[in-house]
Amino acid sequence: MSGNPLAAAGGDPATEATESALEHLASVPRLLVALDFDGTLAPEVDRPDDARALPEAHEAVLRLLELPGTSVAMISGRAMESLEHVTRLPGSALLVGSHGVEVRHDGVTELALDDEEQRKVARLGEALRAVAEPIEGAWVEAKPAGFALHTRLAGESDSAEAERAALAAVGVEENGLTVRRGKNVIEFAVRSTTKGDAVRRLRELVGADAVLFAGDDVTDEDGFRALGPGDLGLKSGEGETVARHRVAGPAEVAAVLARLAELRAH
Repeated sequence: MSGNPLAAAGGDPATEATESALEHLASVPRLLVALDFDGTLAPEVDRPDDARALPEAHEAVLRLLELPGTSVAMISGRAMESLEHVTRLPGSALLVGSHGVEVRHDGVTELALDDEEQRKVARLGEALRAVAEPIEGAWVEAKPAGFALHTRLAGESDSAEAERAALAAVGVEENGLTVRRGKNVIEFAVRSTTKGDAVRRLRELVGADAVLFAGDDVTDEDGFRALGPGDLGLKSGEGETVARHRVAGPAEVAAVLARLAELRAH
C-alpha cells in the first residue's frame, strides 16, 4: 500500500489529526495495538460464532504482529474460548477475554475464581436462563466470571422486558455483581474488571511506550479512558465517546491499521 489511505476525506482536519497520531505511534520503540473485535474488526452478526474480522483487517493485524517492537492484543467481552475461535490469530497475539478477567500470554490463559465466586456464577446462570426461556430470540451466553443476556434477535419491547426482568432476578447489589450494557446485551459478572484495566495491564506487561486502542461499544469507553498523552483512541462507528479519533466502521479501522503497519515498517 502506498500513499495515505486516510486522505480520501480530502483534507479533513480529523483525518489529518489521525495521520499525525499514527506517525507518532510508528516512531516509538515499543508499541501496543489493542483492539476490540466485534464491531471494530468484524461486522456485527446475529450468531456470535459466525463473526470474522474483515479480510483486510485480519491482514493488517498479521502485518503488525510481524513488526519488531510491536505487540498486538485483542480485548473483548467474549469468553476466551470464543475469542480464540473468532480471531484465529497466532500465539504471538495477546488475547484478553471477559473484559479482562481472562488473559492469554505466551500461550497460557490466566483465570482464578474462588469458591464463593463460583457459587455466585452458578446461581446467576440459573436466574438468567429462567428470564430468557420465555422470551423468543433471547439467549444466555456463559462466561467464566458471569453471563451475558443477548436480545439482538428479540423485539424491542421484549428486549426491554428481558433487561428489566434480569435486573430484578439476579440480586445485583446483594451479590456484588458488575453490570455492563452493550448493544442488545446486558452482562452480569462477579468480577469488576474493565477494558481499561486490561489496557493498563497490557501496557505494563509489554513495556509499551504508546498504545493504540480501538473499540465501538460502550464497554470500550473504559479502554479509551485508560489512554494517556501520546496514545491514540479510535472509535468505530456512531455514539458518544471520549476517544479523540473516529472512523465509520470496521473497513475504516482496517485502513487505519494498514496505514500504521506501513508507517512502522518504514
